[in-house]
Amino acid sequence: MTSLPRRSSLGYQVNHLARLLANGLRANISGTGVTPGQFAQLLALYEEDGLTQQELCDRVRIDQSTMAHTLNRMQRDGLIVRTTDPEDRRRSRYTLTERARQIQDALAEGARAANAQALDGIDQEEIDAFMRTLGRMIANLESDQP
Repeated sequence: MTSLPRRSSLGYQVNHLARLLANGLRANISGTGVTPGQFAQLLALYEEDGLTQQELCDRVRIDQSTMAHTLNRMQRDGLIVRTTDPEDRRRSRYTLTERARQIQDALAEGARAANAQALDGIDQEEIDAFMRTLGRMIANLESDQP
């Protein structure tokens, strides 16, 4: 069997980058009480508040059980409130609390700082090309998802 060097493995390199970005984000937002695992859900709710668990799963691309645990922790931490959907009482909707709204700018700044560190010394043309390529890779892999 031929080995696959880490430095030439797309999956390894992207995963390593994601871990480093998450570590930078964690350090930058530590004062807010939010963890990187809650960050994507908050971003989705900042874009559109009052989503259901399934809508959050679809937008953030994580499984139901992980989402359920994360939403429970976010509710415990005072970031969201769960209410029954008035149109379908079997569903719950998740809305941001005032606390979550108050830390939105600090979270955005923490993410921008982590991104800026990663992009230091890279010109805008390279960044734009990378983001286009990354978008196509994501689309390629999501096209196989149910």
